Amino acid sequence: MRIGVPKETAAGEHRVALVPEVIAKLKAKGLEVLVENGAGSGSLLPDSAFADAGARLSADAAEVWRSDVVVKIAPPSPEEIALLGQGSLLIGFLAPLSSPTTVSALAGAKATALAMEAIPRISRAQSMDALSSQSNVAGYKAALLGAESMGRFYPMLMTAAGTIPPAKVLVLGAGVAGLQALATAKRLGARTTGYDVRPEVAEQVQSLGAQWLDLGVEAAGEGGYARELTDEERARQQQALTDAIKGFDVVITTALVPGRPAPKLVTEEAVRGMKPGSVIVDLAGETGGNCELTEPGQTVVRHDVKIISPLNLPATMPEHSSQLFARNVQALLELLVDENGQLKLDFEDEVIAGACIVRGGEIVHEGAKRSVGAANTTEVPT
Repeated sequence: MRIGVPKETAAGEHRVALVPEVIAKLKAKGLEVLVENGAGSGSLLPDSAFADAGARLSADAAEVWRSDVVVKIAPPSPEEIALLGQGSLLIGFLAPLSSPTTVSALAGAKATALAMEAIPRISRAQSMDALSSQSNVAGYKAALLGAESMGRFYPMLMTAAGTIPPAKVLVLGAGVAGLQALATAKRLGARTTGYDVRPEVAEQVQSLGAQWLDLGVEAAGEGGYARELTDEERARQQQALTDAIKGFDVVITTALVPGRPAPKLVTEEAVRGMKPGSVIVDLAGETGGNCELTEPGQTVVRHDVKIISPLNLPATMPEHSSQLFARNVQALLELLVDENGQLKLDFEDEVIAGACIVRGGEIVHEGAKRSVGAANTTEVPT
């Protein structure tokens, strides 16, 4: 069985789906790995490193895409999907809830595709959870961006010229990215506070040495995500946050609701109340942002507050991001490949069934079906 690793073509994507360390382990199991020339260049991995690990290199992208299994990171373009061989399996981030074009193209190509972001968040699948591995990178980098952009110290400094108090950092959303942001800001010496609408994560926040901000709004949901708040709950939450945010130097927002626009947690009123020179790092920019004044992918200054909305932060740390993603893929392949090195898809397995968005050209993921259906619905003029 051959595994193909094409070069990522999306703008700003510097990661690679498999790294030499993982390729060597796959080769030891009797699997062939074909890597497109230059696939690792963005991660500072030369072609020679892949060759030394046992991969075969190819300058022909079409040959790579005709592999039995194709592994990539960013959602493929329709042109790339058209290169898939008959009966091929595609693995990667496929955006089933937000990219109906990708899902439709996969269905049209009669492909079978497993979305890494759709892998169930259960204990058995933790080693395959690429969302978490990449969120760790994003949370770490967000804390660094806050420290770099604020123009003031994070830690408390006791000097001959007097004492400088520590910066106060608030992280909204205590998922994987939020917890990593809290941990990193704490290591840098900031006084950290975390908030989430799921009260059960308060202990995790406090275990990192951070304080818990209790606003009296609870919204625990399924699968480790928060449910969407009602209008009344959102209004109460925003007013409470507006009052609380004014006392923080850096606010890092990570709140996401799968398949929906990011909830607006930081209002313009809250921004206006922050101290001049404060910073907001909004990690939800790809779905609209958690701040009302966010401009996705841009850094802007509003009311003397810097609002940073980076897109695809893991791609800015491609070496470790690629390493973590490749290990997630390796764990998934161990579930998909039998002892004879042959692909065996057991759709009775909840991990495989949960991750599958298209099977033999049929859209099987409910969220993807709704996404494609909504994209195909047109309003009839009245």
